[in-house]
Amino acid sequence: MKAIICTAYGPPEVLQLREVPKPVPRNHEVLIRVHATTAHVGDVRIRAFQVPRAAWLPARLMLGLTRPRAAILGMELAGVIEAVGKDVTRFKPGDAVFALTFGAGYGAYAEYKCLPQDGMLAIKPANMTFEEAAAVPAGGTTALRVLRKAQIRPGQKVLVYGASGSVGTYAVQLARHFGADVSGVCSTANVELVRSLGAGKVVDYTREDFTASGETYDVILDAVDKLPPARAKAALKVAGIYLNVARDSGSGGDLKVEDLVTLREWIEAGKLRAVIDRRYPLEEMVQAHRYVEQGHKVGNVVITVG
Repeated sequence: MKAIICTAYGPPEVLQLREVPKPVPRNHEVLIRVHATTAHVGDVRIRAFQVPRAAWLPARLMLGLTRPRAAILGMELAGVIEAVGKDVTRFKPGDAVFALTFGAGYGAYAEYKCLPQDGMLAIKPANMTFEEAAAVPAGGTTALRVLRKAQIRPGQKVLVYGASGSVGTYAVQLARHFGADVSGVCSTANVELVRSLGAGKVVDYTREDFTASGETYDVILDAVDKLPPARAKAALKVAGIYLNVARDSGSGGDLKVEDLVTLREWIEAGKLRAVIDRRYPLEEMVQAHRYVEQGHKVGNVVITVG
């Protein structure tokens, strides 16, 4: 099968298209024919080894000394189950699914991927294409986990900083679904997009500082880890909650497949949609990573496979 191999830590050019053996599902696994994945910022950071200096050695020991131990990156996917192990009961061949591969060795940058049936794997939303569904698992579940910590109540004022990114686009929609009065912060080019996602007010950060207006919020979510905490807290109500995607998204142990199922239900009910910036074929993964690395993507960058 075709796969993108990360041959070393470094620039996008370390990603190379190669032929590798097709995986065989173990007893409790399913074999997925991948239709789409994403160039996720997490994949970009692993490839480039973008970690704080203090975490350099622990990260090398965890990820791999000279190159990623998981040579095939890719944190999320959508596809069709081609085969199942003998102990699999939750899925069958032909099922269209979407999945988060974080915690399962990554591996979505390939034509096939094996995943455990009890992993972060669920039936794909019926009203989404494979490309759209591939863009849901990482950003959607992250936004949901973080916002749940605020226990948002109808009528509360929520501000999403970085509202046009992968996590931010879902956070705006989810906060609105929870009944909040949502404000979004983004650049000029994305104001109308963020408004279309449900934000009642959109602040263009290139023209206005949201902390200077005197308005305060019940919840402020920094969805891009670029807002200094002191600035955010200055715009919070006395009992307000500040959330940061890097600090509050939890770890692999916090992942629950029920979150994928919940997102599917809301998507099928028309409450959520995926925002896709660009699409690239698998063969153009280098160009996709180069684009994501610029830091200006809107929503998600999708990779079509096959």
